[in-house]
Amino acid sequence: MWIRSNNFEDGGPIPGDNALAVVAPVGHVEFSLNRNPHLEWGEVPDGTRSIAITMIDQDVPTVGDDVNQEDREVPADLPRNTFSHWLLIDVPPEDRSVIEAEFSDRVIPHGKPGLSGRPREGVNDYTGWFAGDEDMAGTYKGYDGPGPPWNDSIIHHYEVRVMALDVERLEVDDDFTAADLESAAAGHILDAASITGLYALNPRLLPY
Repeated sequence: MWIRSNNFEDGGPIPGDNALAVVAPVGHVEFSLNRNPHLEWGEVPDGTRSIAITMIDQDVPTVGDDVNQEDREVPADLPRNTFSHWLLIDVPPEDRSVIEAEFSDRVIPHGKPGLSGRPREGVNDYTGWFAGDEDMAGTYKGYDGPGPPWNDSIIHHYEVRVMALDVERLEVDDDFTAADLESAAAGHILDAASITGLYALNPRLLPY
């Protein structure tokens, strides 16, 4: 299989329009257009009964003590974890693309409900990130783009992966997470392809 995007090249920067946040003229960051990127894929193997798509940040700080603090940066050598930005499953096997802004075109306080028919969208990790924020707390489903710490000392890598599955419907409930998807898809992936985009909000790292 292969995957490509009109919005960014593999190993290239993700545009601000496809991010949750951008660097602000005043202050550190502000909400952006939050549009899901265009994606296109091909060479889907015979026997494919559905497509799944994920977008995962590979560089999330494991300790939040330094995150978005005025007087410091998040250390580059801090161990990193993953953060899910988009979980899309049960896509019909004949589909070969996603249009930019088809699934998300702005930031929705308290989260979007996500699609629950076919395809379905899972719970992304902004659900936990915004949990303590009265203005934003909620269940975030569907696509919400990059918004890394504005004081992180490294550029974040966002892997977009498309998977061809041999099942029409993954056995997960409608509030599924990345871990649920991974577990349900195990043993059902016929082929997969990925591209990785870069994003940062630390002005010291721009342009990258």
